[in-house]
Amino acid sequence: MADSRTAAEPIPGARTAMSPLADLDLNLVVFLRELLAERNVTRAAQRIGVTQPAASAALKRLRRHFGDDLLTRTLDGYELTLLGTQLAAQVEPVHIALEQLFATTSGFDPLSTEREFSVLVADYAAFVIGNPLARRLAAQTPRARLHLTTVRETMTTHVSRSVKVMDAVIAPPVRQLQVSEVRSRPLFTDEWVCLVDAGTDIPDRPGREDLAARSWVLPYHRGGASVSDAPATRFLDRIGIRPHVAVRVESYVLVPLLVAGTDRIALVQRRLAEHHLAQGLPVRILPVPCEHRTIEEHLWWHERFDDDPAHQWFREALSAAATAIPRPKTEDRPAP
Repeated sequence: MADSRTAAEPIPGARTAMSPLADLDLNLVVFLRELLAERNVTRAAQRIGVTQPAASAALKRLRRHFGDDLLTRTLDGYELTLLGTQLAAQVEPVHIALEQLFATTSGFDPLSTEREFSVLVADYAAFVIGNPLARRLAAQTPRARLHLTTVRETMTTHVSRSVKVMDAVIAPPVRQLQVSEVRSRPLFTDEWVCLVDAGTDIPDRPGREDLAARSWVLPYHRGGASVSDAPATRFLDRIGIRPHVAVRVESYVLVPLLVAGTDRIALVQRRLAEHHLAQGLPVRILPVPCEHRTIEEHLWWHERFDDDPAHQWFREALSAAATAIPRPKTEDRPAP
């Protein structure tokens, strides 16, 4: 007699391979993300809208699952354990991937979607494209959410992993992204310029020797003798300058503020330099003594998003936002 059970029903007594997720409430990922970010159970509960007892129960379950306290009390509050610190670096891409998985549908309606689009970006690129993109999404997909994650270290460090779980990465062409499973398209261009305090005694068109004699403020520069992965440092190395770095900062946007009032020099993007100059910061913009100083910012995404209707729409929204970016002022190129 034929067995009447459907294929979805397990056969009694049969052995099945159990996933580590089988007995895990995936809502714990949401709580874990907020707990590790806030380092406080009460604030984590408020962030996700649950009661204090529910949050305490979730923390107890997480501690039992990981076999670790995750948080420990100190005189100043709470701090993450070693495992908690490791999990904090891993939970964000996992949370994003789960949101994308459960937001995926067979169709896409910009007016009704509540999907969150995630973008990894340096603060300079967020400064340039953030407002045009936010305006476009607010007008065309008012219920969607945008999550801009700004890098806190050199873009290349984790970019090959990030592009697999985030909707987009905005970055110059780098080796880690130029692989077969990653797609790209150009978004916008800029150019490197030098920035000094307005009162600094340096020629309006400096030569390499003028630049080499100065102390530098450089973003995302790594210490040590080897050339950094940071774009500004790599550019200086390409034009034959090994800078004496006086200030390192994990930001592009802050660089002009760290130059003003000092005798130091920085390499910054022209749009950023012009913005600070227009805001009254006492700085001067100087040309770089090099013909090839263009910066190219590209949109990068993983091939698994190619046929996702929501992602197709988002790619077009990013490209359209890029066309709305005002062009920087153009100065004459320095003589070769």
